[in-house]
This record gives sequence, C-alpha cells and structure tokens, in this order.
Amino acid sequence: MSAAAPGGTATGQLGNVTVDDQRSLADASWVAIASLTTDFTTPGSSPISGEAVTYTPGDPVAEVNGPFTAGTPGTLAAPRTAHSKVGGSGNNTVTWNPTLDVAVPDDAVAGTYTGTVTHSVA
Repeated sequence: MSAAAPGGTATGQLGNVTVDDQRSLADASWVAIASLTTDFTTPGSSPISGEAVTYTPGDPVAEVNGPFTAGTPGTLAAPRTAHSKVGGSGNNTVTWNPTLDVAVPDDAVAGTYTGTVTHSVA
C-alpha cells in the first residue's frame, strides 16, 4: 500500500488471488466473495472499517476454461463479489490482482495499519 496522510487515500494491490476449481462438474458455477474480516488498525488510532475500504477486483490475469466475470468495485462495508463463473463444465482456473483504496480518516495517527481481507468461494 502507498503511504497517505490523514484525509488522503492509501492505494495498493493485494497480490494475485486464484480460484482453481478442480471439481469437474457438469455445472461449474461458483462465486468468489471478498470481505474485510479485520478492520485496519494501528496502536492509538480508531479502526478503519470496510466503509472506508474500496475493493476493485480487476480483470483476470490468467484464465482457463472461462468465461469469468469480475465483480463491480465498491466498499467492503459488506462482503462483495470479487469474481464469478456462471455455467460451463469441467475444471477451471482464474487469477486476478485486486486493488484496495483505503480512505484515511482526518483524525488518523501516523503508523503502519494492518487489516485482513479474506476471499472465499461458494
């Protein structure tokens, strides 16, 4: 993530996220969900919750047996679709590199903030 002053926005990519579906089903549909499971915090500051964190899934950087659909960018105030596959059959794989934009509150203290973004597939 980039550095950001209070009132600014820190931006960075999370790194590659991959769904490797080896179920070989006749209906290979699935949905990958992104969630902020731990708010961003640093000692002495209020937490930065999902309302201030925008998740942008981005396009697939590698795909096998698509097509796949990226979710729309938006906050992690609630879990949101990162990528999905509707229909098709057989094994499939997709990789993407999401971007996070974190709005830093005006009253934030200096420090290194950490939080947890979790991806799950159903």
